[in-house]
Amino acid sequence: MADSEQTISTHPAPAEHHTRRLARIVLLVFLLTFMLSRVVVFMIMDHRIPDLYMHMGGTHVHHLNYGIFLLVAVGAWLLFSPPQGRQRSLCAALYAIGLGLTFDEFGMWLHLGGGYWQRASFDAITVIAAVLALIAYAPVQGCWTRKHYLATSLLVIAVAAFGTLFAHSREAQELGARLQQLEQAGPQ
Repeated sequence: MADSEQTISTHPAPAEHHTRRLARIVLLVFLLTFMLSRVVVFMIMDHRIPDLYMHMGGTHVHHLNYGIFLLVAVGAWLLFSPPQGRQRSLCAALYAIGLGLTFDEFGMWLHLGGGYWQRASFDAITVIAAVLALIAYAPVQGCWTRKHYLATSLLVIAVAAFGTLFAHSREAQELGARLQQLEQAGPQ
């Protein structure tokens, strides 16, 4: 009987299961938005597709602004008319698009006038994706075993080691220089 009680207690409650499902939607759409925006910007800068940038009065309107407006709209929707049922999934997807567009240009928040390909943007995307992945896939906190703590510790060490090695690699530096040249030669 103790085994069945333990098994029951390790399963997430229905509300938690729903939260994890929404977190999975946000994670997937967030990553797809980031990747798509990077590909589109790269293709515009490399003149493979037409200049799709919005310009108002000679000012380039960056896509982080679209993301901010989308986040404001989703926040208002959640506050004034909370979605129910399938609308919650749509709300999660719209939130993720706004999050992806906004944090894709996070480096520009920190260094106004800086280039698009700043490392700070990649770092922000990585941190947000990691937090979303933990919300979506990590075991219920009260049910962690020694294996969970060991696996998490090893993963953190591996990611830190990879990040350190990549940051100091020659290929990363050469790629950064190439992207900056491409950005300077692309549409303004």
